[in-house]
Amino acid sequence: MAETSASKLSKRIHTDGSTHYKGATAPANPVEGDLWYDTSVGSLKSYNGSAFVKVSAAIAVLSSVTGDIVAGGATTLTLAGSGFLASNLVVNFLQISDSINVDVTVTPSSDTAATVTVPSSVYSNVTSGNVVTIKVTNSDGSISGNQTKTAIALPSGGTITTSGDYRYHTFTSSGTFTNTLAGLVTEYLVIAGGGGGGAASARAGGGGAGGLRNGSLTLSSTGGKTVTIGAGGSGSSTSTQLASTQNGNNSVFDSITSTAGGGGGNGSTDTDSYIYGADGGSGGGGGASAGTTNTWAGGSGTVGQGNDGGQGQHVNGSWAAGGGGGGAGGAGTDAVSISTVPTGGSSTSSYSTWASATSTGVSSAYAGGGGGAATNAASGGGGGGGAGNASSGGGFNATANTGSGGGGGGGTGGNGGSGLVIVRYDVTSLDA
Repeated sequence: MAETSASKLSKRIHTDGSTHYKGATAPANPVEGDLWYDTSVGSLKSYNGSAFVKVSAAIAVLSSVTGDIVAGGATTLTLAGSGFLASNLVVNFLQISDSINVDVTVTPSSDTAATVTVPSSVYSNVTSGNVVTIKVTNSDGSISGNQTKTAIALPSGGTITTSGDYRYHTFTSSGTFTNTLAGLVTEYLVIAGGGGGGAASARAGGGGAGGLRNGSLTLSSTGGKTVTIGAGGSGSSTSTQLASTQNGNNSVFDSITSTAGGGGGNGSTDTDSYIYGADGGSGGGGGASAGTTNTWAGGSGTVGQGNDGGQGQHVNGSWAAGGGGGGAGGAGTDAVSISTVPTGGSSTSSYSTWASATSTGVSSAYAGGGGGAATNAASGGGGGGGAGNASSGGGFNATANTGSGGGGGGGTGGNGGSGLVIVRYDVTSLDA
């Protein structure tokens, strides 16, 4: 028996020509059939012509792969089979036309189960529709058979931008959000169309902002999800119509509906019903009559979506003004004295990061109320609310796709702004 001093590897040649080795390092230049007792792991191994493998190696079987490979997004796959052993399970991803041949080493949760996060080198390079082959090699060196997964695309619809970990779908007109991932967790910003402003001299109320809803929604199924962008309400052209005829229109994303903004009350000399602001996502501001001293309430806002419109008021023989429309961030201002300027309710700037991350974000603030018509100029709520204007030129229109209310006007009321829908999701974690 001979022993090398460098490797401390013993060697014995048997009469049948095979060679047996013993030591902590693999022998150099073995031939098929040679045996090596690996003292580092306490295992007998046989050389199969290309590598030493355990004589009693556990056979790796990959029976199924659950989950999706998504082109452009990170997901986690669940592997089922047998012979995974306790550590160092190598998962191979192969897609020849996309030049993908990537190994990921994971620790199995049991001999029959493991999970693997699809690496960026796979999901950033794979083409949707291409088939990816997956196999595993266990720590005994046993290689499983193949399983396949067809890479799927990310959702589509709207104008798509990516910022940080998020992918944004911005809709400024109605369309469809096509979901490809069952269980996709989304965040949404849904803003309805704003109400139009009232009309008639310095007594018209501003339009209320469209309802604004924001939250998280898990899409349990794939396929097309309805997106409706509510139009803004038309400003009034007469003092003798109900403010509700100037309401905006609802906006919708799948099961989420935001309520249209309420129209501003008109400066009627006739029936009180024309003067009150209309209810909505945010309420329209109340108008005022040229008659006796009185106040007229603005419309009510919807809880969780907006605020009330301000009241209009007339003091006999002195002055009259319409109230400001409600906004997402606050109620419209009441007309309470000749020196008060009934501004539109404040917008909300809570979603400035959403706007800055999209190519079509029209504002860093949304859903401001329209200003009431008054002797002094009454500004609209920030983020797009139309200003009030007592002159014959009429109230000012709200900015499109902000869901803001139109200003009350001396001649005609300003139009409300159309709504907006933005959907986003984290592309680094697309699993349900």
